[in-house]
Amino acid sequence: MKLSRRSLLATTTAAVAASAAPAAAASGPGAAQGGGRGLRTGFERLAADGYALLAGRRVGVVTNPTGITRDVRHIVDVMHADGRVDLSAVFGPEHGFRGTAQAGGSEGRYDDPATGLPVYDTYLKSGQALADVFTASGVDTVVFDIQDVGARFYTYIWTLFDCMEAAALAGKRFVVLDRPNPVTGRAALGPVLHKEFATFVGRQPISQAHGMTVAELALLFNAEFLTEPVPLETVRMSGWKRSDFYDASGLPWVPPSPNMPTPETALVYPGTCLFEGTNLSEGRGTTRPFELLGAEGIDGRWAAEANGLGLAGVRFREAYFAPTFSKFQGRTIGGVQLHVHDREAFDPVRTGIGLLITARRSWSGFAWRPDNWIDKLTGSTRVRTMIDAGADTDEVVAGWRDELAAFRRMRREYLLYR
Repeated sequence: MKLSRRSLLATTTAAVAASAAPAAAASGPGAAQGGGRGLRTGFERLAADGYALLAGRRVGVVTNPTGITRDVRHIVDVMHADGRVDLSAVFGPEHGFRGTAQAGGSEGRYDDPATGLPVYDTYLKSGQALADVFTASGVDTVVFDIQDVGARFYTYIWTLFDCMEAAALAGKRFVVLDRPNPVTGRAALGPVLHKEFATFVGRQPISQAHGMTVAELALLFNAEFLTEPVPLETVRMSGWKRSDFYDASGLPWVPPSPNMPTPETALVYPGTCLFEGTNLSEGRGTTRPFELLGAEGIDGRWAAEANGLGLAGVRFREAYFAPTFSKFQGRTIGGVQLHVHDREAFDPVRTGIGLLITARRSWSGFAWRPDNWIDKLTGSTRVRTMIDAGADTDEVVAGWRDELAAFRRMRREYLLYR
């Protein structure tokens, strides 16, 4: 039975209210240590409360290398060593629990050498197949703790969705431990996915930059998109504001995936990841993925055209680089490097559109990927067809105005922070 949004939100009230209260002082993994105006992650608050939310539960954790404490211990190692938690299994997403796999890969099923815990692979599993994994693990509560980067096509939020759906099918309880959106939670930006273009880089109709935390997304998914809602509890952060960038958190940055090395990468990613849908390099195989873009035959004309758009908060430098893997491996190519000088004013999605348009205009070799992957990334055929028809940046951005406004209205109901 599909519950109303009001009923679903009520099921999370106890956990949210408890985590909203001032946390008791703690010296262990839940203790905040400088920076971030005393920010505490969901895990820090869970630990400070003595793991009361998990008492008497057989627990499995969906996580990756970003699931760390402030002193860079992994939460699985911390909980495994704590007798108050019956931690029985770990579930690894794309790139794996310990992060040994590249894009499009995972670690498979193995026993973790550090803890002896069984590690199950969730990557590319969903529905009943993933529910069967949860059942086989023997857990009754699934905990999610992964650092997101704020873009619809970053797959960890769809790991969250798939795990919630599978937990509902398997009759498991689901707990989400919140972490900051590193590029703020100020606004949703960009086109909204059309359901006929749903893939693992976008399961449901949310905007390209969603401006939400994983706990907020979990609430939205449960109420709006899951056919069978899961028993859901969220442990929210304290000390986080929607206007905060990641450096305000005081937390260490662990790359959520191999090509997300810094919070600055996350800042541009919601726009420049669109170059995955073209024959240009998106900078994989360089030290500045998604900040460096290019191809053979591109020269300084592209940077000049891009700067001519007057896009807010960013400038473009003519750049030459040789990727060590992925597109143009080992070959020197030309292109641009993004330099964000005002991150408050910077709009990554509008910038990505402007860069696509100017790349097409300034380089005769420009082409979309033959499989039209750009449509999966943008969520419809509209961006590609408008650019091909000669639309400018303002016209393309105006094309998603109404659907974005509708998503922003829906999103507002699930926001936990000011």
